[in-house]
Amino acid sequence: MNSAIVDELSNSLEIDLHEKRSLEELRSALTHHINYLITHDYGKLMHILYRVDVSEKILKANLQDQERDAGSIIADMILERQLQKIETKRQFRSKDDIPDDEKW
Repeated sequence: MNSAIVDELSNSLEIDLHEKRSLEELRSALTHHINYLITHDYGKLMHILYRVDVSEKILKANLQDQERDAGSIIADMILERQLQKIETKRQFRSKDDIPDDEKW
């Protein structure tokens, strides 16, 4: 599993996910943590979703259209968003191969 996503999620959600070995273990831990936040600290969950940059519009649509529990839906959205961020960073990093003498 990509260690970058585990690092990003651990920082964003303020939990340690480094012992998770598979995507399914990671998804399960996220789902459990999110369900806990829904019940016990909804404000913190909203802060995390804002910080991770999960689209509120898409979140609302997914929560209305799905038969799965909210924690599972939100976990999948967070995973998807973090993967998008990692891919974007990777794309821009590879384009930054400008020799030092040509940088301004």
